[in-house]
Amino acid sequence: MTGAIGIGAGVIGTAVTNRNPILRWSYFTEQTESIVEALVQHLQLTLSAVGIGLIISGALAAIAMKYQWTVGPITGTTAFLYTIPSVAFFGVLVPYTGNSAITAIIPLVCFTLLILVTNILDGFRAVPVAVKDAADGMGLGTSRRVLTVELPIAMPYIINGLRIATVTTVGLVTVAAIIGYGGLGRLILDGLRRAFWTPLTIGAGLSILLALLLDLMFYWLGNAVTPWTRRKRT
Repeated sequence: MTGAIGIGAGVIGTAVTNRNPILRWSYFTEQTESIVEALVQHLQLTLSAVGIGLIISGALAAIAMKYQWTVGPITGTTAFLYTIPSVAFFGVLVPYTGNSAITAIIPLVCFTLLILVTNILDGFRAVPVAVKDAADGMGLGTSRRVLTVELPIAMPYIINGLRIATVTTVGLVTVAAIIGYGGLGRLILDGLRRAFWTPLTIGAGLSILLALLLDLMFYWLGNAVTPWTRRKRT
């Protein structure tokens, strides 16, 4: 009798596993539109957050470089924002901005600031003093010196900051699913809620793939805008 019960339990377990596999390929054809929509939203949120973060970080870094006493307050504030748990950040904003894209974007932008500001500052600090003096000796104004001499030298640091911020943001976007704007995170959350592994697998897999592709894109961008560093590596 015990053996029969054991065999029966094994058959039921196998049937349950077959009904709810890790990946059901028919789900792709049935839910293609929702998967593409989630992927596009994930990409939009990621690029928007990193783009806005880069603009704000560039302005903050410029202030910090011009007024050295602001370096501490700026990096301290961005570090504080980075330490706020993402779920708590979204929760604090919901009463004011609702379940909207703005609620998702604000924390995502804030989480990029520390990474981007520090990398921009490190990049410009890496410019040798002799190079700056040579540029001044050639009669270059401050703006022209920054754009044509200092920025190219700082660019590898900025690109590295963009790569780190982008990959980090791809992961954080999934958390925004709790307010309905998580892109692929909505598939992950749906899979967890229903114990349905296929959307969870698709959401997680595409998130990883998206992070890898965006990182590779910025790597290629870095090689394109700083060819001298590529030659140095080879």
